[in-house]
Amino acid sequence: MGMSPEDAARGLFTVLATGDAALAAAVVHEDFTNREAVVSPAACSLPGPAGVLASGAWLRSAFTDLSFPVTDLVRDGDQVWIRLHMRGRHTGPFVHYRDGAPLRAIPPTGDEIDSEQVHLLRLRDGRVVRHEAVRDDLTLLGQLGVLPPGPTVRRIDDWSADGRAARAAAVIAEAAEKAAATAREHAPGRA
Repeated sequence: MGMSPEDAARGLFTVLATGDAALAAAVVHEDFTNREAVVSPAACSLPGPAGVLASGAWLRSAFTDLSFPVTDLVRDGDQVWIRLHMRGRHTGPFVHYRDGAPLRAIPPTGDEIDSEQVHLLRLRDGRVVRHEAVRDDLTLLGQLGVLPPGPTVRRIDDWSADGRAARAAAVIAEAAEKAAATAREHAPGRA
């Protein structure tokens, strides 16, 4: 017997936190799409488990001890709504992208983050096939020192001016591509 839709939904966030490629193959449909991937490296827009593994690598490059504790979960047919917190420590650059191109990098602050989020997941054949989110990004940016504007904003400008942001974006995009490539090793039908 396969896993429940609720467990598949929880499993998606375990994949993001851990990079578990075997679990990604079990819980993510090969036709998976992520509406939120527009702000991440290009590899995060890949369909199926590859995009989820890339998204996890992107997030883990910025936040150590990344976790997604679930506070509420509701299922209705092929849809699961999951309310959770994204928690971790900001120890690496958090690079924002626009359509795969680096937009800005928030230098590491060392600060703890705890951002509430609601995710709408659609399932097909018992696996997650579509992801959308409503996130409290204002709180997250406040925890990272971006809002209200303070010293972190100056550091963002400095990183952009001296090339650290571009170098960080390239390293993170490469890590996301490598994580996405691990999906091939765990594709259904591979021994």
